[in-house]
Amino acid sequence: MLTSLALILLVGLAAASVCRALRLPPMVGMLAAGILLGPHALNLLDGSILGISADLRQMALVIILIKAGLSLRPMDLKQVGRPALLMSFLPASFEIAAFVLLAPVVFGVSRLEAAIMGSVLGAVSPAVVVPRMVRLMEEGRGAGKGVPQLVLAGASLDDVFVIVLFGTFLGMAQGEGASAAGLARVPASILLGIAGGILAGLAQHLLFEARYTKGRAVRNSTKTIVILSAAFLLVALQGTLEHMVPFSGLLAVMAMACALRVRSPGPVAARLSEKFGKLWIAAEVLLFVLVGAAVEIRYTLAAGWRAMLMILLALVFRSAGAALCLLGTRLNAGERLFCVISYLPKATVQAAIGGVPLAAGLPCGRLVLSMAVLAIVLTAPLGAWGMDAFYRRLLRRD
Repeated sequence: MLTSLALILLVGLAAASVCRALRLPPMVGMLAAGILLGPHALNLLDGSILGISADLRQMALVIILIKAGLSLRPMDLKQVGRPALLMSFLPASFEIAAFVLLAPVVFGVSRLEAAIMGSVLGAVSPAVVVPRMVRLMEEGRGAGKGVPQLVLAGASLDDVFVIVLFGTFLGMAQGEGASAAGLARVPASILLGIAGGILAGLAQHLLFEARYTKGRAVRNSTKTIVILSAAFLLVALQGTLEHMVPFSGLLAVMAMACALRVRSPGPVAARLSEKFGKLWIAAEVLLFVLVGAAVEIRYTLAAGWRAMLMILLALVFRSAGAALCLLGTRLNAGERLFCVISYLPKATVQAAIGGVPLAAGLPCGRLVLSMAVLAIVLTAPLGAWGMDAFYRRLLRRD
């Protein structure tokens, strides 16, 4: 396992450096490194590390969500309230609708199978979007109108909405049927996740303050360990409560960090954010190399031109949905275009659930997995490149 970890970090960093030199997003190099090292190419990674790949990817995602929460202010979220709420479900709904309407024609699948396919591909990738929005907030790009905060908030809720829909459609395909209670899990998981995260954040703040008043201040390095451990517990709590109460662990993580940001003095929050930024350097490599390792190129090749056409058509629908969310806002044309570009990339959710329909024995399972793999290969680099290449032109520094 140690050899595999060394290969992941060293080859991932080297590939990222090559991409930077070529003016490509470093993430492209990390994905390529993962594909090369993975079991479907050179097979240099130990099976033990691949067995916990999903957990390692989630750990990396937790780190960047904490950093995002430490960069957010409630007033920023209040500023982007309505469009952020619309961005959390409307673009994904448009994309799923595109699959339901067009996939039966393109692939000859049923409407329900098309809905499953759409719900797998409908989620935006927080791993691609969140670190870029955090960087924009730190640089002050688009901050005057809350553009990065808008995208960050919408993308965080988008995954919850899509994953619940995926579970509903999968249950229908297995004969369970749909229910209003199932759909009610979307707002319930969001609200409970936010509430649980805020309580966890306030509890940690009280702990740190109690130590400080007794003259035994907690070092920021120790705070980082405590916050990270609490975040892991919140994510684990989602699995524990899965069959009892809907709860979004990742949303709770961001809410916890945001609560800590609000209650902590500015310099303390800034130093904590800096420490999680340093952790993200290694976590980012780990995340995207392992996502690449999960990609089976043979499925990408087997998908063919029809799959590529379907993904592109669905992205057109998704972009229309994103543009619709921004009607009536103060954003200019360039800022709206940036929001649309930010909603293109797919990676982490597709890598996590792309193989579930195949494992469940559904007839469309192999096609869904092929589409998920192709969507990662196409849209993650495209969206990352679009954001990196155009943010200086489209967003003003405030």
